[in-house]
Amino acid sequence: MPQKGNSLERNELKEKLHEIIFEADTPMGKFFDVVLMIFIIASVLVVMLETVGDLNVNYHGLFVFLEWTFTIFFTIEYFLRIYVVRRPKKYIFSFFGIIDLLAIIPTYISLIGVGTQSLVVIRALRLLRVFRIFKLANFLNESQFLIDSLKRSRAKIFVFLFFILLMVCILGSVMYLVEGGVNSEFDSIPRSIYWAIVTLTTVGYGDIHPITAFGQFIAAFIMILGYSVIAVPTGIITSEVMKGDEDEEIVISTQACRYCAKEGHDVDAEYCKYCGELLNESLE
Repeated sequence: MPQKGNSLERNELKEKLHEIIFEADTPMGKFFDVVLMIFIIASVLVVMLETVGDLNVNYHGLFVFLEWTFTIFFTIEYFLRIYVVRRPKKYIFSFFGIIDLLAIIPTYISLIGVGTQSLVVIRALRLLRVFRIFKLANFLNESQFLIDSLKRSRAKIFVFLFFILLMVCILGSVMYLVEGGVNSEFDSIPRSIYWAIVTLTTVGYGDIHPITAFGQFIAAFIMILGYSVIAVPTGIITSEVMKGDEDEEIVISTQACRYCAKEGHDVDAEYCKYCGELLNESLE
């Protein structure tokens, strides 16, 4: 009986910690998320300020202390998330699980390597949770809507990118034949393809430019072609967005699954749409 009682107490502790760490509907859960958000912003600011020469000279010790304080806090938080989730692997290999891990690794790597501290700015990605913290349902819906539109148009976008890849290879090779030479900037096909990519995307670095009249004519053609190319992926995604507008709007809750830690469920959902487990144990 004592073992059963201890097991029950551990389950209750896990449920309470899960509610605080993963949920934003309770006062404690929202308080935890707000504190977490403040720590994330502060840690990113510390990393940025540490790169300022004068500030680093005068406050280097303070910056190091704060960085390790934030890292220890995030490390404890990361392992607590693993502890309260019933299927830790689901959280560890999820998007936020990977981001949470990458947020703490650079500081520990800095013990054996120099210059890795700047990678800590990846913690800024954790601020994506701000949408859940403040229950910005409209933003959650729109972000999910955009992701769905991109998924539906991925085949068309892939074909478009493949066509662009072929185009820059052909145009780059042509420019190598037209402009190539011993003293030419187009001294190889890969370098000519680089120029074609820069020109087609209308970036125009200017580090390589054609000299002959025919080469300049081809360059002008690629520049004009670049404007029409830009419109293609925009049209593809817009078409999918227009189709999605006709669908019924879905309201998303802030509830996180206790098994896989994923969010984005409908407010009336009883089961997780990712792993199929029951979301609310009171329904059992």
